[in-house]
Amino acid sequence: MTNAGSLSWLYDYHRGNNEENLPTLQAFSASHEPSPWMGDRQTFQVMPSAAAGTPDAARTARALPFRHENEIAKPNYYGVTFENGLKTEIAPTDHAARMRFTYPGKDASLVFDNVSNAGGLTLDPATRSFSGYTDVKSGLSTGATRMFVYGVFDAPVTDSGKLKGGGGDDVTGFFRFDAGKDRTVNLRLATSLIGVDQAKKNLAMEIPESTSFEKVQRKAQAAWDDILGTIEVEGANEDQLTTLYSSLYRLYLYPNSGHEKVDGKNKYASPFSKPVGTDTPTQTGAKIVDGKVFVNNGFWDTYRTTWPAYSFFSPKKAGELVDGFVQHYKDGGWTSRWSSPGYADLMTGTSSDVAFADAYVKGVKFDAEAAYDAAVKNATVAPPSSGVGRKGMETSVFTGYANTATHEGLSWSLEGYLNDYGIARMGEELYKKTKKARYKEESAYFLNRAQKYVKLFDEKAGFFQGKKPNGDWRLPSDQYDPRVWGYDYTETNGWGYAFTAPQDSRGLANLYGGRAGLGKKLDTYFSTPETAGPEFVGSYGGVIHEMTEARDVRMGQYGHSNQVAHHATYMYNAASQPYKTQEKVREVLGRLYVGSEIGQGIHGDEDNGEQSAWFLFSALGFYPLVMGSGEYAIGSPLFKKVTVRMDNGRKLTVKAPKNSAKNIYVQGVKVNGKKWTSTALPHDVLAKGGTLEFDMGPKPSAWGTGKDAAPVSIQKDDKAPAPKGDVLKGDGALFDNTSATSAEAESVELPVPASTKALQYTLTSAAADKAPKGWTLQGSSDGKKWTDLDRRSGQSFAWDKQTRAFSVDRPGAYAQYRLVLTGPATLAEVELLS
Repeated sequence: MTNAGSLSWLYDYHRGNNEENLPTLQAFSASHEPSPWMGDRQTFQVMPSAAAGTPDAARTARALPFRHENEIAKPNYYGVTFENGLKTEIAPTDHAARMRFTYPGKDASLVFDNVSNAGGLTLDPATRSFSGYTDVKSGLSTGATRMFVYGVFDAPVTDSGKLKGGGGDDVTGFFRFDAGKDRTVNLRLATSLIGVDQAKKNLAMEIPESTSFEKVQRKAQAAWDDILGTIEVEGANEDQLTTLYSSLYRLYLYPNSGHEKVDGKNKYASPFSKPVGTDTPTQTGAKIVDGKVFVNNGFWDTYRTTWPAYSFFSPKKAGELVDGFVQHYKDGGWTSRWSSPGYADLMTGTSSDVAFADAYVKGVKFDAEAAYDAAVKNATVAPPSSGVGRKGMETSVFTGYANTATHEGLSWSLEGYLNDYGIARMGEELYKKTKKARYKEESAYFLNRAQKYVKLFDEKAGFFQGKKPNGDWRLPSDQYDPRVWGYDYTETNGWGYAFTAPQDSRGLANLYGGRAGLGKKLDTYFSTPETAGPEFVGSYGGVIHEMTEARDVRMGQYGHSNQVAHHATYMYNAASQPYKTQEKVREVLGRLYVGSEIGQGIHGDEDNGEQSAWFLFSALGFYPLVMGSGEYAIGSPLFKKVTVRMDNGRKLTVKAPKNSAKNIYVQGVKVNGKKWTSTALPHDVLAKGGTLEFDMGPKPSAWGTGKDAAPVSIQKDDKAPAPKGDVLKGDGALFDNTSATSAEAESVELPVPASTKALQYTLTSAAADKAPKGWTLQGSSDGKKWTDLDRRSGQSFAWDKQTRAFSVDRPGAYAQYRLVLTGPATLAEVELLS
């Protein structure tokens, strides 16, 4: 750490250099930081010292300068030699690390510390060991529990004690060693979220005393070599190879395991459930739960490319990861939106819904029914707290959108439609497998909801914008400026959400006047400069880093520096202009993922491997544009030949022998030797392995412009989407478009304004235990003779404020409807969809 007091920016490459313009390190730390914006947690620090006598624990005093040419950072090894000759080396395992300190002279000490005094330290010089605990965590480290540490050295301890000047009196101390003739001290260190005894067991399991530093290093290298060996490329320069394999590395840095082996069984200290006891210096008070759990993931970012990358490159591992997040739901009742490690209240959308649905339709094996239930809960239940579920749900289920009373309500809505599409597709596949009628009914319901983005399209303004609770646009159409950031939009502006309906690209195109209209809209998007000017800060109040990064991308309003833009280059396929997708994708690959030699770094937030996964897919020549569809959109491959080895043993070879910096346009495609004319590629074709071959050229071609060559879309014709809506217009708690009110009833007259053919209806519980268990939906033409249209029995509602959808068994046009319950029950809302 260049700043041992930070919970955000832990390592500055050169920004914090000393007066001699050299970087300095203040500590080596255990870190669980999923993102600088989320902050670090469960930290523990050590820092070697070659100072005479008792070392100074003050961070600036103990800091040691170094040069980057004397620093090595690899996935399996970190090593640095400081200017004073002291050398530190680290090799990792899952819950432990081996550290080796080589001292330049007779003085050899190690300082123990932490970011703050939120912890404890116990020194046992007689056994050359120490233990401790840490409660350090950032404000967004929701659910983080106490972490415990245990470490043992191989050198005799000659002096020890607590120190002042570090993070605090309870966490700061030191050991002084007899480093022997080789002046080397070895440390074996392990962590646990369960207790000190478990940390000792983790150390014994992962780094037994007889295990050398080199063996730990080799084992870590073997694990990473398996991952980095997924892709083999020909025709890449050194810079491209660095970018490629660095991207693979960053893709698989997250998510992280949160479980440990306890007497041979996987268990974890729950960040989702309430504690069952009180923390002690040696044992957690958290609930200990059986099973595997994975944490550290922000789904608003990762659903776009990271999760489909796991499904494509490592389908076996992907299933394990999905189950590890579904465990959140099984344990705490919800799947995290932003796992840090628990239910952090950040970003919009419950995007695990579509991420896991996408994995399922691609054949990834996991507990699909539980994953589906978790998604349905997100999509149909008004949550009890802001850290879980979707926001605005008390009304948005019924109006079709989250209004401006919900912060960034438009973004919640547009992300919601996309997630609803994923649930619809997953339900469709589950129905095929199980034949359970529920899946078929809910699939139809969610597919209809996935088209309700049309409700937020302001035709006069030509953009999506938020609606107030009374249904008016947030701004009058003639006052709307899509360049203004914030308000309705998460980390972007109106341009940034102008194309966020990839699940229905044909329908979206129709809103813009057809496929050609979509093309013109995209052209304007890519040609309208982002200035990051103060006049466009909107609700942010000042220029935010996403604005300046988008400006510096220099591709108009297209801010590749942030995830919300990432699908937009591929939307030209839906405009029947795939050559423009090819141009834009190659520009991004050529300009924004370069600079390894000059230290330019990445162009925006990495966000748990999402930026890297975009590069990996795009470099292969295809991209997961329509999440949940089981298809990829074809772009323009970067290399002449790539071989992908999936973790299920299958192999895909992507060939583009004529590829070059000029030959960026696709002239034709063959899949296993057969001509392919569509811009969409089914996952099941690629996942079987084989050969994908591109014929590349220097000029645009007509390839991919045929009638059926565009991406899969809900809408199949040239009409704007017209989703079914609730036709009931009446007074009272059951028709007021909110689950915040309720009424008890045995029979409910359903006020339809005219003769209506109802295809589905919804019932929303108030309290689950008071919801109806059976009912009959009836229709009548005259109010005297009633016809049974749908009869249900043995029903239950799993959650309070849950909306359930049912298909009408015998639909017909009727002037009157009523719902007859089998006994008194309480409902919050009733809808009749037509």
